Amino acid sequence: MSDITSGAASESDRIPKPTLISVNNVVLEVFEAGRQNSGKPIILCHGFPEHAFSWRYQIPALVAAGYHVIVPNQRGYGNSSCPTEVTDYDIKHLTADLVALLDHYGYENATFVGHDWGANVVWNLALLYPERVNKIINLALPYQDRGERPWIELMEILFGEDFYFFISIGKPELQML
Repeated sequence: MSDITSGAASESDRIPKPTLISVNNVVLEVFEAGRQNSGKPIILCHGFPEHAFSWRYQIPALVAAGYHVIVPNQRGYGNSSCPTEVTDYDIKHLTADLVALLDHYGYENATFVGHDWGANVVWNLALLYPERVNKIINLALPYQDRGERPWIELMEILFGEDFYFFISIGKPELQML
């Protein structure tokens, strides 16, 4: 755990050293800063095609505000596990990974911040595990109430049939990074 507190931290000091944490039959690469058991856990969830590194400017400010900052790379990103089955990346698995991180650190709930795809994961976390969510802060991606329309159908309407490019490469998109 790092104790980054200065807003003047260098680029390499902004992101703490990662820890590999086993949850839900995968290993997540997790960056952590601040004091554990501070009573103020906050989990930052990156978007596509980002990485936990995208939160490097927010980490020092959140630590200075007294938060225990937890920044995982989702499955398939960075040095986190990369399951081969597409179904291992569904919203149930992604939200369960966040709940398992809460359990790992001994927290009942936390504030969750999501950007882009991370925002979608966080919204669904609040729907599936409302008791584990204290607050939500989401950036960039509006909540989409698609009604009874299947997700794939909605994506085809919004992005056309070519959006399958990312799915067809055989591994999660971020393995390209």
